[in-house]
Amino acid sequence: MLKQKAEEIATVLRSIPGSADVQVAQVTGTPQLIITIDRHKIARYGINVADIQEVIRSSVGGEVAGELFEGIRRFSIFVRYPEEFRDSPDAIRNILIKTPDGKLVPLGQLARIEEVVGPRQITRENNQRFITIQCNVTGIDIGTFVKKAQERIEKEVQLPAGYFITWGGQFELQQEANRRLMVVIPITLFIIFILLFSAFHSLRSTLLIFLNIPLALVGGVVSLFISGQNLSVPSTVGFIALFGIALLNGIVLVTYLNQLVRDGMPVDEASVRGACLRVRPVLMTALVQAFGMVPLLLSQGVGSEIQRPLATVVVGGLFTSTVLTLLVIPAIYRWFVIEDKKED
Repeated sequence: MLKQKAEEIATVLRSIPGSADVQVAQVTGTPQLIITIDRHKIARYGINVADIQEVIRSSVGGEVAGELFEGIRRFSIFVRYPEEFRDSPDAIRNILIKTPDGKLVPLGQLARIEEVVGPRQITRENNQRFITIQCNVTGIDIGTFVKKAQERIEKEVQLPAGYFITWGGQFELQQEANRRLMVVIPITLFIIFILLFSAFHSLRSTLLIFLNIPLALVGGVVSLFISGQNLSVPSTVGFIALFGIALLNGIVLVTYLNQLVRDGMPVDEASVRGACLRVRPVLMTALVQAFGMVPLLLSQGVGSEIQRPLATVVVGGLFTSTVLTLLVIPAIYRWFVIEDKKED
């Protein structure tokens, strides 16, 4: 039943766009010889089942008859029939069984001997048998592919009672990582928000700096789209690194703008002058990080599936974050600084 349902599921997976190299674990294919003892026939000869099983075990499988010593070395003496008397079903049928009255009866007259193709392995997990179906995903993100596969399998494959499907591999790791990131990212941003607020003592200045995060997100998302990559755990980690760099650029710019305003410069003039004078520090910060990601961005070997998404997000996000920080933040700065003055 496992093999049958696994083949049905594999057929569904092959029809879903993005699937590649769909394989079902090979659990059958081992030739086996089944010997079924006919109890009615052996009863007529007065032979016990245990007697026949003992003959088969010793003649085909072999028995340890004793031990041989050579100095301190010890070897078991293994005894069984020569190969020509046990290497085929016909040879096994001709194995003689001795009856209580001394007669010799061929095994083929006392048992049914047949060749079948049986399981080559039986795998278990948590005391339950299972079979694996492997599949690579190309041209689509794993989450979307699994969602489509689950919908199709639920409609087209009927599982008997007691049978169920679990999804593992990279999808399972991605789901676990996403659950952790859903906790880590908000906590990280909250801690950064508290630190910024404690440094500027201004809620509006803190919110102004936090505007760099959506500005950075634009470049990261666009770069993933252009490069044909999907949102994954490495790219999510890249967004976290990008947030830190974008906030740093925002701190550099807003701090200088606040200093110019405190020195008595008009807000509009301070916005233009501050943006012009902070171009070099902001560019230096962004370029250093971008150049450091170039080797990861161009990687092609082992590990590139992790390095490239991370570097793509950081480089693309740095480009839009740097440009938009120098344009958007000074343009809307006057709204925040005016409100701060009214509150003061």
